[in-house]
Amino acid sequence: MARTAHTARGAAAVVPAGIRFVGPDGADAVAALRGVLRALDVADRVEFGGPGRSRRFGVRIRPEVAAEWAPGFDTLSLAARLGLDPDRERRDRVVETVVGLLLAPRTLEFPSFAEFESAVRMRIDTVEAGQRTALAFDTEAIERPEDSWSYAEPTGFTVRPGRSLVDALVSATQPEASGRRYAFSCYRASEYVMLIGIAREAARSNPAFLARLQARKERRAVQSGEFHDSFLREYGSMDAPLPLRYHVPGDRVWFRNPDERSADAEGYEGSWVIYTGDGRFTNFWIPERPFTLTTKCVEIHHWRHAAWRDAQGRMRIDEAEVERRVQATLADPEQTAAVIAQMERPREPRGVYRDGGCMDTTREFPRFIRPDSCDMVLAER
Repeated sequence: MARTAHTARGAAAVVPAGIRFVGPDGADAVAALRGVLRALDVADRVEFGGPGRSRRFGVRIRPEVAAEWAPGFDTLSLAARLGLDPDRERRDRVVETVVGLLLAPRTLEFPSFAEFESAVRMRIDTVEAGQRTALAFDTEAIERPEDSWSYAEPTGFTVRPGRSLVDALVSATQPEASGRRYAFSCYRASEYVMLIGIAREAARSNPAFLARLQARKERRAVQSGEFHDSFLREYGSMDAPLPLRYHVPGDRVWFRNPDERSADAEGYEGSWVIYTGDGRFTNFWIPERPFTLTTKCVEIHHWRHAAWRDAQGRMRIDEAEVERRVQATLADPEQTAAVIAQMERPREPRGVYRDGGCMDTTREFPRFIRPDSCDMVLAER
């Protein structure tokens, strides 16, 4: 891993909060993490503890190093700055993920080292599932592999009894497993991808929870607001926004369409993606062309230029026109810079369309999953 010894001249000041172990075995957790960081070759760039009792079991990247590795909390180039190749080396993906967490601008708390390990594994499994996901974009179609899923209006898509939840999720989202692409919205697709990461870690560290999750998915779908409330933690808020370029592999991220007219088209209110690291976000429709922050912003910007109403008065988006305009913009550095200046701003609140951009102020990732600290919630009905 490439490293430099001193803060680069002119680098933005960055003071990470990092993570903190809050359980009764905080000292043991810090010791265990110290060993992992040595193995990952970053221990000498980390600060353990800090002033005050609340930081006693804290761990973060040293501020002078953080300013070099992630100026302004911009982690989109973190892998490049550290000389990592996360797609070729799984260890590099672990390094990028762990360092990203230790760069957190607001403290991330963990009740144990085991829970921290699970969090990292869930993120990596989510990234790898997201990269393999390839779907057909259709907000109206209702389809899943019939050997794994059944559908009824009151319950939504449920897993067929006897079919593994992970296998069912994979068959619905990964053509290499099923042989075809199924229709999804990006919102529902992001849920399936994140649930793969959650279910795989449950199989490793909390089989009892996996059994309950399997039984629940055989009875009724868990989706939309219920999915968020049951499985995910939201980090940041509109009142306390995260730095716009701070992302950790495995985060679920929303890009909002700031144009009121084109946002009336179903499926174009915004775009849900998974940050997969190395400056890239999932593209569920063309996975071999993952989005960068630039390409995502430019795409959403041009939805407004490709909006039209059909004979029934419904707003539609001409995807071919979007693609034409995106390529023309990307070929013009000045035009690209102008679009980014407009789009790379915090989004406005729901229902407000004035001068905001497409950038969300929060990130989402799985809740705790270990038996002693699991705070994922499953309604029994």
